[in-house]
Amino acid sequence: MPVDLTGTYLTLDDGRPAVRFSRTYDHPVDRVWRFATDPDELQQWFPARAEMELRPGGTIRFTGDPHMPESTGRVLAVDPPRHLSFEWAGDELRFDLEAVGAQRTRFTLTDVLGEANTAARNGAGWEVCLAALDAKARGERAEGPHTGAGAPWKQFYDAYIGAGVPSGASVPGLD
Repeated sequence: MPVDLTGTYLTLDDGRPAVRFSRTYDHPVDRVWRFATDPDELQQWFPARAEMELRPGGTIRFTGDPHMPESTGRVLAVDPPRHLSFEWAGDELRFDLEAVGAQRTRFTLTDVLGEANTAARNGAGWEVCLAALDAKARGERAEGPHTGAGAPWKQFYDAYIGAGVPSGASVPGLD
């Protein structure tokens, strides 16, 4: 069954590879900010539980991802409730929020990749994670990003490869 890819592979102005996703949610910016920064909210869609000190240089502790060991990262920039960027697993993640009307928010996730060959793998992973966030934003119960064998991750991965997105990095849990 074909899947619709919502991510875009790009090269940033500084030459680094990235995958970018954008969604619009029927919630004000402050609510979407909690989706992205509150550990209890975040763990419902992000690959790991992330407990963070929301200040530049603050520590983030990642736990609960069945495919990665516990780790820490560092907050690179924070401008509540508009921007958060931090280090995670060799990448830089950027969450940007923009009000589009009084009760709507455009949420953009940019995964600045440590290595270009992780683009297809990470893009597929974010498709699954963001589907969980989309459900949460609609008020539906989502099982989160680690939904087992029924998750369409492999279909997204194959579609990204088919679209010519760089691939070849190891896939935790499959390699």
